[in-house]
Order: sequence, then structure tokens, then C-alpha cells
Amino acid sequence: MEALLSEFSFLSDQALEDKKLDPSTIVDLMKLFEIESYKAWAAMELEQEKQMKEAETSMQQAEDFLDSVMEEAMDEYRRFEEEMEGMCKAELKGLENTAEKASKMGNLMEKAATAASKKYIEAALNSASATVKSAWKGLSSKKVHPS
Repeated sequence: MEALLSEFSFLSDQALEDKKLDPSTIVDLMKLFEIESYKAWAAMELEQEKQMKEAETSMQQAEDFLDSVMEEAMDEYRRFEEEMEGMCKAELKGLENTAEKASKMGNLMEKAATAASKKYIEAALNSASATVKSAWKGLSSKKVHPS
């Protein structure tokens, strides 16, 4: 392009000095300018397409990386969720076992209390019965107890 500008400058100077300059020379030079402009435009379009393809490739790589990172994060979340679920199930099982043991202990304590109260009632009845028998014996023997 600079060579064409230099040629244009030379022809312009020549046209000012020499009145016999053929105008088709300048027209030919203008056509060369036009051709050079189209070449530069085409080169710029090619460069733009190249940069666009590079940008698309970079964008695709970034999307792939993001997908990969997201998939890893989801896998980690799933593993964490499974681990927590396992821990919760184990804790629930432990609590259920403790509750079952406490229930059995409560039932045993209830049975022990029932048995103890039955023995207490039986002992109280036996004591009352012995007292009544003793009182009847005293009445039948006509002895009065000193108390």
C-alpha cells in the first residue's frame, strides 16, 4: 500500500510538472488501490474468522472445563450425600437399639415392681392374717394382749 501511495505521489508531481501525462495511468493506479483495498479487506476478514474460530474454541474449552468441574462437584456432592445418609442410618439404628433396650429395661422394671408389689401385698395380707389369727386365739383363750 505504501508503494502505491509513493507511486501516486510521483504521478501527482509528474502531472503538475508535465501536462502530457496520460490520465489512464492514474486510473490504472486507482484500480491497483482498489485491488489492494479488497486484498486488505479479505485478509482482515480471514483474520477475523480465524480469531472467531479461536474464540469459539476457547469458549468450547471453557464450557468443557466448566462441565468437568460441575460433574466433579456433583460427584463429590453425591458421595457426601451417600456418606451422610449412611451415617444417619447408623445413628438411627443406634438410637433404635438404645430405645429398644430402654423399652426392655422398662418392661423388666415394671415386672420387677409388679412382683415386688405383689410380694408386699402378700406379706401385708399374711401379716394381717397372722394378726387376726392371733387376735382370735386371744379371744378364744380369753387372754387380752397387753398392748
